[in-house]
Amino acid sequence: MTQQASPTTNTGNLRAWLGLLVVLGPVLLVSMDGSILFLAMPRVSQALSPSADQALWILDIYGFAVGSLLIAFGNIGDRYGRLRLLMIGATLFGLGSAAAAFAPTPELLIVARAVMGIAGATLLPSALAVLSELFTDPKRRAQAIGIFAAAFAAGFAIGPVIGGVLLERFWWGSVFLINLPVIVVFLFLAPVLLREVPAARPGRIDAASVVTSAVGLLLTIYGIKHAAAEGPSVTAAGALIAGIAVLAWFGLRQRRLQHPLIDFSLFRDRTFTIAVITGLLPLAAWSAAAYLAGIYLQSVLDIPALQAALLALPGAIVLTTTCIVTPRIVDRVGKRAVLLVCHVSIAAGLLLLLPTTVTGGIGWYIASSAVAGIGYGISFAVVADTAVGAVPPERAGSAGAIAETSNEIGNALGIALLGSLAALLFRLQGPGLAPTLDATLQLPDLTVAVATDAKSAFLSGLHVAATAAGFLHLVLGLVALRWLSRAAKVTAAEHETAATRCRR
Repeated sequence: MTQQASPTTNTGNLRAWLGLLVVLGPVLLVSMDGSILFLAMPRVSQALSPSADQALWILDIYGFAVGSLLIAFGNIGDRYGRLRLLMIGATLFGLGSAAAAFAPTPELLIVARAVMGIAGATLLPSALAVLSELFTDPKRRAQAIGIFAAAFAAGFAIGPVIGGVLLERFWWGSVFLINLPVIVVFLFLAPVLLREVPAARPGRIDAASVVTSAVGLLLTIYGIKHAAAEGPSVTAAGALIAGIAVLAWFGLRQRRLQHPLIDFSLFRDRTFTIAVITGLLPLAAWSAAAYLAGIYLQSVLDIPALQAALLALPGAIVLTTTCIVTPRIVDRVGKRAVLLVCHVSIAAGLLLLLPTTVTGGIGWYIASSAVAGIGYGISFAVVADTAVGAVPPERAGSAGAIAETSNEIGNALGIALLGSLAALLFRLQGPGLAPTLDATLQLPDLTVAVATDAKSAFLSGLHVAATAAGFLHLVLGLVALRWLSRAAKVTAAEHETAATRCRR
């Protein structure tokens, strides 16, 4: 006779799946807000008139805040309770979203985005830990985590699309106000459906490591962006040197701590290193390409925001679908082949942006986002699993946190570095009347010739940034193929040695 599930078991399963749906709300928001401004920036520029480096800070301060604090808040949640941190983070995220929606100046918008990033850093690791507590059955837990990863990837992909749809009918602040209903529902249902995860880790949080990692990263990026947007200066050079020095001190400090914020010894494993870089570089390429392409479609080709959002939809669909089906493909062909396809497809997709012109290129853009979307989806799907699988089980938590951090830092670095490269090209080749393309096009009595020159200069920056990112992906694909081949040989040799010892 078959045993039927008891009413208590059924109720527990229903509660777990409802809890998953509640958790996915903040997860979608955190990932979506990393990209939702890509199509909104022309409107933000018209309303607030930010400088070139302010525009980049509006975009990437969020990613830097999330990425630099993700591991720290993961450790805090481990020690003091995940659900509590989740509720605090969700409340702060809602307040930051409301402040961003009504920010009257670029400076206040940057501050509000930083608050949202800090809150986002509390939400991701806590949501995953609470999820693991809900699903005690390993099979169900694996399914839930797979849905979690797909939702996170989908949030990045659909952010620009949702932003474009909202801008068609509302003002630019609506891209932040959309967060508030989701946060309210979460705060109402979370205490009912979710359970607290008890403290699980010893030790204390090293405050100096948290501060120096964030400050060093921000100073370094400020120096790079300020030099690209305004030209070389003592301020830019000083910030860059100070940032590098602080990051170096941070790295040295981690080696001396009993409970380091980042365990750098994990990078001795080549497979782990490749996985982390594969988490960082594709997100950097994707965020920069999506941001620059959004400006290209709206400001160069004069396409309305809603139409630009619909043009981004094929790439979003390919990315999300690839993220879902990749684990099955990995089981058949192996991670080495899949990682190679990841980097080659991203490189090919980025290079498809090169034929775009000032007068046309919609087809090339769609093809680019679709082809590169295959690689982006693979990156989302395999990075965490590859990183965790490359280290001993007792270090899996640290490996997973570093893999998640690489995604967030990559998202911010793409806009900071590749966006700065595009800004530098515009400053050098543009008409020199304003620091950005949107600011130039808003100037009164602008002639057609000058507007065309400005658009051409921006497009040159887009092409150079796409070429640089494509080249890096080709190099990383070759490195991954070589290193993972060696790792596979070493593993096979170890298995053979173990088998020989067993026979003896």
